[in-house]
Amino acid sequence: MKRKPTLNFWQIWNMSFGFLGIQFGFALQNANVSRIFQTLGGDVDRLAVYWLAAPVTGLILQPIVGHYSDKTWNRLGRRRPYFLIGALLASAALLFMPNSPSLWVAVGMLWIMDGSINITMEPFRAFVGDMLPSEQRTTGFAMQSFFIGIGAVVASVLPYVLDHWIGIANTALPGEIPPTVKYSFYIGGSVFLLAVLWTIFRTREYSPEQLREFEAYEHRESTIKKSIRSRSAPELVPAFLRNGTIALFFGLLFILIVYFRELEKELYIIGGGLVLFGVLMYLATVLTKKKNVKNGLVEIFTDMVNMPATMKQLAVVQFFSWFALFAMWIYTTPAVTSHIYGTTDTGSAMYNEGANWVGVLFGIYNGFSALVAFLLPVLAKHTSRKWTHAIALLIGGLSFLSIGMIKTPMMLILPMLGIGFTWASILSMPYAILTGSLPSDKMGTYMGIFNFFIVIPQILAASILGFFMRQFFNGQAIYALTAGGISLLVAALSVGLVNDVDSPGARKTD
Repeated sequence: MKRKPTLNFWQIWNMSFGFLGIQFGFALQNANVSRIFQTLGGDVDRLAVYWLAAPVTGLILQPIVGHYSDKTWNRLGRRRPYFLIGALLASAALLFMPNSPSLWVAVGMLWIMDGSINITMEPFRAFVGDMLPSEQRTTGFAMQSFFIGIGAVVASVLPYVLDHWIGIANTALPGEIPPTVKYSFYIGGSVFLLAVLWTIFRTREYSPEQLREFEAYEHRESTIKKSIRSRSAPELVPAFLRNGTIALFFGLLFILIVYFRELEKELYIIGGGLVLFGVLMYLATVLTKKKNVKNGLVEIFTDMVNMPATMKQLAVVQFFSWFALFAMWIYTTPAVTSHIYGTTDTGSAMYNEGANWVGVLFGIYNGFSALVAFLLPVLAKHTSRKWTHAIALLIGGLSFLSIGMIKTPMMLILPMLGIGFTWASILSMPYAILTGSLPSDKMGTYMGIFNFFIVIPQILAASILGFFMRQFFNGQAIYALTAGGISLLVAALSVGLVNDVDSPGARKTD
């Protein structure tokens, strides 16, 4: 047995560089897809519905990709085949998206684009767990945070740069996508593919035999073992039935409430998701009883029920963290334009000035997150990963809450710097803590399942925040940011319940 080798700075740089392309694609998607939908005739009130297809796709796809990437080993490696497949599909979708001839083609391309990005992204998370020893994982995920920040800033401002610096037209005939958006997506498709190819050709992967040897060493050296209750699928049949029944009951009940109370149709997605989960649990039960346990569905649900305690604890932190983030991404523009600029008229000069300023603020927090990404490993070394993340979430919660007290646009820069610090931590610390609790042969599967606790709050935020704003807060979007601040404070408190089993304090000294 031997310990996993430490990697130098440039090796970690190369293995993380592909995230620059991934975030470039995500940022273009987030900043421009609603614009494309509206240009092609999409109703503003239905934008959330068009968008919800993307996270639902990720919810289904990521654990499947993670599961099969754990079982893959060929000439290209274990995770790198999925980097390549996802990059090729995502790049093609980015090139085609701004040329969509109709709204529903664009919605379909969003499905393909988001799904393809997910094929690449979660194996990248697992890649850090595969390649780096415990003491370097914080640095590895911080490096990913750095590239995420850089990619987000550059991609977000790209249409503006092409318009104001290059002179490419920012307008087009009705129903046509402006050239600045088209060229931005063409550049994005190229950057995505080239960045991922850089990682594929500049890194190597450890074989399954080497990973088992490294894990055996970690088990021997750790005073707190990675404790996954490896109950078999037949042993879990009662749990499958119980979880499936609960999900099916509450899903159908929720659908009935939405129907008879004539609530917003977006809420059907929550009930439908619970019903689908219940049905799949029943299907896993049937397959298990027929002794057909060697299939992806049963294996994924078995791993889900057997997930380690640290992952369950982090799931709570992730849920409240990402609920706040999606509240910010959805509602910052209407909150700032109404609360600070004093208008809800989307055609007014003041509204568009405020909306442009929100774009600048988003660039500021992404840029600041890239700058502070490498501060996090230093802070974690002198405190702990848990304390670092709790402090970051506390700063983020207070920053969200302060937005409602600010009256001038320039002062919004201060909370955005705090949110940038929080964003860098959210992208790194939970994953650094999580990977230490996972077995190497299931790293991809659990990374995919962990994504549930990002996607589910996204679906909830898109489905229920608008309902609560209209029903209880008279449509004032600033209260959505207040809810986000409270959510981050809850997340900060929840970090205290997490057991970081692979922290330096839990390991023997040599």
